[in-house]
This record gives sequence, C-alpha cells and structure tokens, in this order.
Amino acid sequence: MKDNIFHIVAFFTVAIWGTTFVWTKLLIINGLSPAQIFTLRFIIAYVMLTAFSLLRPLFLRGKLKTAYPEKWRKIQHKWVADNWRDELVMAALGVTGGSLYFLSENEALRFTTATNVSLIVCSCPLFAAIVIGMFYKSERFRLWQTVGSLLAFAGMAIVVLNGRFVLHLSPIGDGLAFTACMCWVFYSLLMKLVMDRYSALFITRKVFFYGVLTILPYYLIEPDMPSAEVLFRPKVMVNLLFLGCVASMLCYLTWSWCMAKLGAVKCTNWVYFNPITTIIVAWFVLDEQITLFFLVGSLFILSGMYMSGRKKLK
Repeated sequence: MKDNIFHIVAFFTVAIWGTTFVWTKLLIINGLSPAQIFTLRFIIAYVMLTAFSLLRPLFLRGKLKTAYPEKWRKIQHKWVADNWRDELVMAALGVTGGSLYFLSENEALRFTTATNVSLIVCSCPLFAAIVIGMFYKSERFRLWQTVGSLLAFAGMAIVVLNGRFVLHLSPIGDGLAFTACMCWVFYSLLMKLVMDRYSALFITRKVFFYGVLTILPYYLIEPDMPSAEVLFRPKVMVNLLFLGCVASMLCYLTWSWCMAKLGAVKCTNWVYFNPITTIIVAWFVLDEQITLFFLVGSLFILSGMYMSGRKKLK
C-alpha cells in the first residue's frame, strides 16, 4: 500500500512531463529555440528552489532544532557535496538529466522524425533495466516484471507509431535520440550513488545548477537569447513559469523522491506512460486526433505497468 503512493506520484510526474512537449511547441511557435527554453526553465527552477532552500529553515527552527538536531542538520542549506567525488556525480547528473539530454533530444528533431525520437527516447526504461540491473542485484526484475516491462514497451511503440509501422532511419538523428535515451539511463544509475546520502532537494538543486552551467558553451555557437518583448508575452511567460516551477522544480523533486523509494528501474518504467499524456494534451490543445492504436497501446502500457510494479503475482 505504501509503494502505491509513490507509484501514483511517479505517474503524475510523468503525466506532467508528457505535457511539456505541447507547451514547448507553443513556445517555439512564439520564437524561442529549444536551447533557450531549456536554459530559461532551469534558471527559473534553480532560483525558486534555492529561495525555498534558504527560507525553509526559518519556518522549521525552534522545537525542531532542539528536539531533532539530526533532522535539523539535514535541512540546513548547503552549497556543495560532502566530497569532490560526490560533487562530480552531481555535475554528471546535471549533464545527463539536463543539458546533454535536452540538447541531444531537441537536436535529434532536426535530422529525424518526431516518431523516431519519441520511440527511441521513451525506450529508456528497457535500457535502464538492463544497465542498472548489471550493477545492482536488488534492481533486477523477476520474470513477470520483465514481461510487464516488455508489454509496456510494446504499448508505447503502438502509441508512438500510431499505425505507421515504417521508420525512416537517420543515423545522425537516431543517434542523437539514442544519446538522449542513454543520458536518462545513466542519470538513473548515477542517482543510485547519492540518493541515500543527500536529500532530493539538494540533488535537484544541483541538477539545475550544473544543467545551466554546462549549457552555456552552446551559446558560443548560437549566441542568441529572446528579446524582452517576446519573453513578456502572456503566453510565453505562463508557459515558461509552468515549465520552470512545475515541470522542472516540482517534478524533478518528486522524481528524485520516488526513485529513492521505489528504486531506479521501477520508477523509470513510468516513462512508458509519457506518450499517452502527450497525445491527450495535444488532442485537447492542438486538436490532434486520438486513434484506435492509441487506445490499444494505452491498454498495453497500463497492463504492463501493473505487472512490472508488483513484487509477486497472485
């Protein structure tokens, strides 16, 4: 029963992430580039999370400080990890879960189809189960969980392909999409190294900091930022605030929390659900069609997620 709470939180986290493709598309229509959108949303998230980190001890001092000194010590704002190795892991998390992931995913769209990108990127739970299982025995799936994961993967493929079972191969574009896929796999693997010793708040703030820091060299190639006139358009401001405060700050926090409670592989399995929310929101906002393939694929995904999330079959 307790695990169900974390599965529900992971579901809503991925559901929100699934909507970001639509809001990002609306921002691109308004003249922002994918790199600019990533930079701005991570800056917003980092500023908000840092402010929260600084203010939180002010509201929790007093009895907590004297009655629970260990808990008080953990919520104190800290800028760096306990040692340089952990700090390097935090930097790697910022690259794999931030700058390199978003850059490779968005650049892939310039060379290949959105279908290819979605299919490759959303297959990351399959690769996560293989890679993380190689290093952590506790994360390895049992037979029915493996079958459930494969069923969810098949459902995701049905949803993404939507009856068009022909892929147009593009070595550069598909390679970039696979890079994004593996970035999230190694993000999940690296999280295993630190999530037991640092709070989700600290890790998430570090991801945003190093994500922004490592995207800056990109602007030496593309030195451009949107004008104030563009940024202060109501649609642009609302979408950026949603992407920064909700899809980044809140969702990365809840994702780190769920990974610590459910395990990296089980949590990452929820990525299969991503295309479902993308299509539902696109249908609602952009008038895109929902087909029979979507309904069948969604049923496969939900059935597979149910199987892979269970510790044993009754």
